[in-house]
Amino acid sequence: MLKASNIQKSFDHLQILKGIDLEIATGEIVSIVGSSGAGKTTLLQILGTLDTPDEGTIEINGVNPFKLSSKKLSAFRNQHIGFIFQFHQLLPEFTALENITLPALIKGVSMKDARAEAYRLLEVLGLEERSEHKPSELSGGEQQRIAVARSLINKPSVILADEPSGNLDSKNSRELHELFFKLRDEFNQTFVIVTHNEDLAKLTDRKLTMSDGQIL
Repeated sequence: MLKASNIQKSFDHLQILKGIDLEIATGEIVSIVGSSGAGKTTLLQILGTLDTPDEGTIEINGVNPFKLSSKKLSAFRNQHIGFIFQFHQLLPEFTALENITLPALIKGVSMKDARAEAYRLLEVLGLEERSEHKPSELSGGEQQRIAVARSLINKPSVILADEPSGNLDSKNSRELHELFFKLRDEFNQTFVIVTHNEDLAKLTDRKLTMSDGQIL
């Protein structure tokens, strides 16, 4: 479903990625581990089309997104790729429900349908009672689960997660990890997760280790 070939990336004269080849199947949960500076986040940003490679190609469901116009690339990213960040990046002035609806509204879904789908996701995550709470009124674990729901609302082909449990305590980390596998089992959702959490990495279908810009 996702294929990367010979991905290379440099900043100034420093080569960060040195020819990455990677294939991800639908419904797979893949973790990427490695020391800081190995290139994990840079790779994830390129897979998510937030950055462009200097060399190499990416295909998502047979489409090379970097051949699309800027407008079509933005639409492709919105519809096919979900993102979860270490710091949830919820908008503080909006409620949980409103935060979840945003990607759907950007896609062009009606407010009525976006709210209905957002509430359904809150029910799946057991957070329907928190729908009208703003992020400041939610715990760290609840905030991150809202971010997961936001990443799911457009039914993306793949969710890319960058240290998703890095800001959570052990209990909330464990619950978040369990949620990823629940979503895979129920919706065949694909995940690529950059993490320093070895417990999570051991649970995934494949653990890829990066070092010095390459997958070992």
